[in-house]
Amino acid sequence: MANHVEGKSIIVTGAGNGFGRLASERLAALGGRLVCADIKLEAAEQVAAGIRAAGGVAIAVKVDVSDIAEMRALAAAALEAHGAIDVMVNNAGVMPLAFIAEHAAALDAWSRCIDINFKGMMNGVAAVYDQMMAQGHGHVVNLSSIYGNSPAAGAAVYGATKAAVDYFSHALRQEARGKIKVTVVKPTGVIATGLAATVVNPAAGGGILGQNVAAFYEAYGRIKAGDAPREWVDQESIEYASLAPEHLADAIVHVIDQPWGVSISDITVRASGDHYIF
Repeated sequence: MANHVEGKSIIVTGAGNGFGRLASERLAALGGRLVCADIKLEAAEQVAAGIRAAGGVAIAVKVDVSDIAEMRALAAAALEAHGAIDVMVNNAGVMPLAFIAEHAAALDAWSRCIDINFKGMMNGVAAVYDQMMAQGHGHVVNLSSIYGNSPAAGAAVYGATKAAVDYFSHALRQEARGKIKVTVVKPTGVIATGLAATVVNPAAGGGILGQNVAAFYEAYGRIKAGDAPREWVDQESIEYASLAPEHLADAIVHVIDQPWGVSISDITVRASGDHYIF
């Protein structure tokens, strides 16, 4: 099969861990030239060093996605290193689930969520837009969430940022038609990621589980404890209950590994037996 990743200059934010790290490694293995960007330079450099050790091409850049000057510097570093910017993956994100009544405890985390999830994505697009338009081609991949599909109790701010990502992405697609492809990648819940650490109140996750809340917490507890039925943890089973980070990384690679004339504009990836109602 044709390899449509090879040779592409690709920026990935949040590349120091989780989906970003795995996607960076997979894209580099296919011949992509990576810029691994993360607010934690040491983490980004570890990923880039691993890619180089495996024979790939990668540099690491420290960036705060909420700072447009730093994002423009990131784009300049990619252009200097690789001579073009073919793909921008806006992956960095946080998930401070909390009920609105908890505003006193959650407000700072919510503000940071807006800065990273929405403003960071907007800055990423602004930083690469002119270069992509001048090249005559480009691809923006924005990480959203099923939380952006519909309002859910406990996710007012997080869900709003993801709905904003969806809206912005499709407006960009319309405005840059024929020059910039735009893809929205929507994961469902992936237990084994760093996002869980940014939740303010775990009970706020119940809004997206609805009638399945009790079954979810039973499955989550048993998977975490290592005593879940095989069917819940076997990706070959129709009852597979929770995606592994690798599945989302593979989805990111899949949407990039397309001919320039083919754009996968939206992709939702879920475990076939997951409990999320959206």
